[in-house]
Amino acid sequence: MTKEPVKAAKGERIAKVLARAGVCSRREAERWIGDGRVAVDGEVLTSPARNVVPGQTVTVDGKPLPQADRTRLWRYHKPTGLVTTNRDPQGRPTVFDRLDPRLPRVMSVGRLDLNSEGLLLLTNDGGLARILELPSTGWTRRYRVRVFGSVNEDRLGELEKGVTVSGIRYGPIRARLDRRQGRNAWLSVSLQEGRTREVRTVMEHMGLTVNRLIRVAYGPFQIGRLERGEVAEVPPKTLREQLERIGGEKRKAAGEDESSPERKPPRAGWAKKKDTGKPGRNKKTRKTGKAGMASKTEQTSRAGRTRKTGKTRTGRK
Repeated sequence: MTKEPVKAAKGERIAKVLARAGVCSRREAERWIGDGRVAVDGEVLTSPARNVVPGQTVTVDGKPLPQADRTRLWRYHKPTGLVTTNRDPQGRPTVFDRLDPRLPRVMSVGRLDLNSEGLLLLTNDGGLARILELPSTGWTRRYRVRVFGSVNEDRLGELEKGVTVSGIRYGPIRARLDRRQGRNAWLSVSLQEGRTREVRTVMEHMGLTVNRLIRVAYGPFQIGRLERGEVAEVPPKTLREQLERIGGEKRKAAGEDESSPERKPPRAGWAKKKDTGKPGRNKKTRKTGKAGMASKTEQTSRAGRTRKTGKTRTGRK
């Protein structure tokens, strides 16, 4: 007797639905479910192993889930001294403590540790954050690294073959000596994996101590002229172009809706702090000066819009 194939469950996992709505991360969603805060059609959930189909009503603490905002991405210049986490058990200040309260709820694409600085991408879509973090997406992370010690350029070149440190295999790393300053030296470092403390660990393996680490680019996005603590939103057109390059199948696998950049917001009632203006809009994100010039991709996008509309940067025709 031939067994019938088991049909895949319809809908999306509840944790993914909550994350896509921008109210929490998937891990937070699982904790909320364990605390009895999430219900589907009035049924309080006790396990995250539940799929939700269109038409069902999801509530958190008795409040209906807000409609998902369009997918958005921001560039942020992270200063040193901030932890890239929502809550720190040691009570240290976090990246999210310092963001403008008018921004919607966002999550980081990867992390920068306490003593690292530079470009950190932020998004309101958990599915997008997930795919941009994957090494298979092919986005290169570029750093400027100051090290203390004697730099051997031949050993730096060998990093392109990958290296094993304490039993952990790290993928290819491109490292180039830029200049020396006494016992210090500046390096340019590029990699795709982006494991926790990867640059510091590999440099220590080579007898070098990292005393400054600045991420200057993540994939096509650059820190440019963003000042420390400044945030600038990536234009929707630029984001759509980059998502198209990533590929639809990979976006779907990660839970990213191909039409999501066109989704419309209302997210009222779910902000951590009271809004004092339009969500996601503030003086810094509206700037077209230094922050707006940071990414070459964004410059190209703006140039295209300028030609199309007939407007100039200094006025109107």
